[in-house]
Formats: sequence, structure tokens, C-alpha cells
Amino acid sequence: PPWGLVQTKVELRSCLQGPSRQRRRLEEIEVTFRELEEQGIKLEQSLRGEGGKQSTYLKTQWINQLLHLVQKKNNLVSEESDLMIAVQELKLEEKQCHLDQEMRRYMDMAEELKTPQDLQAEKEILEQFLEVVQNRDKLIQVQEEKRLSELGGADLGMERRPEA
Repeated sequence: PPWGLVQTKVELRSCLQGPSRQRRRLEEIEVTFRELEEQGIKLEQSLRGEGGKQSTYLKTQWINQLLHLVQKKNNLVSEESDLMIAVQELKLEEKQCHLDQEMRRYMDMAEELKTPQDLQAEKEILEQFLEVVQNRDKLIQVQEEKRLSELGGADLGMERRPEA
């Protein structure tokens, strides 16, 4: 169909479903951030508070736990970023679905019956539709840049590992 127009009410409902799953996961990530922060504070206090009283082995264990918490936090930051992009993508899809429906209404009208206002509205809908497509393309570019950055970071991480 032209312009990727929505054909059925089922497709429309599918398009208009909100990003509730992503929102719930973002809330879960926020809770996990707080938990990781609390764990990190406790570990840091243990490291600072014990001074020279604890063995080097115990301090090493605490530092490793702290580094593990930082790694978990970084993973959550990355997931949160992915979810934010997904939420934006869903909003753009929803807007595109709405514009599809409006465009269909005008496309179903016979050209000779369209008023100048109808033609202007059709033109504006098309412009908005193109803007949505451009914004979705930008999100895809952001995702690709992020993916390449993460791949580059993984490569760097591997290069930094000491040889056994």
C-alpha cells in the first residue's frame, strides 16, 4: 500500500499500543540503579573504614565487587539508552500510524471533490509524514553509532587485558 498505510483496525491497534513495557523496564532499571548505588556505598565505606585492619585479600575482594557493581551499572546505562531510543521509536510509529489514517481519508476522496483546504491538509500530512520518517532514520543512525561504539569499546577492552 502507498506510504505504508495501515490497512486494518487490528494494525491500527497494534500501531497505537504504548511503550508501557519499556516504561516498566525503565522503572526497574531506576530501582536497580538505587540498589547498586547502595551496595557501592557500603563497599566503599568498608574499604575506607577498615583502613589497614583487613587483609589485602579482603580488600581485593571488595575492590572486585565494586568493579563488578560498576560494570552492572554501565550495562544498565546502556540498556536504559536502548530503551529510551525504543520509546522514541514507538512514539514515532504511533504518530506515523495516525498520519497514515489521516492520509488514507484524503486518498480515498476523489480528486475532483477535494477543496483547496483538503489539498493543503493533504500536503501538510505528507510533510509531517516525511518528518517522522526522517526522525526514525536519525534514531536508526544513533542506534548504529551506539552499536559501533560498543563494538569499539569491546575491542579496546580486549586489547587492555594482560596476557597470562
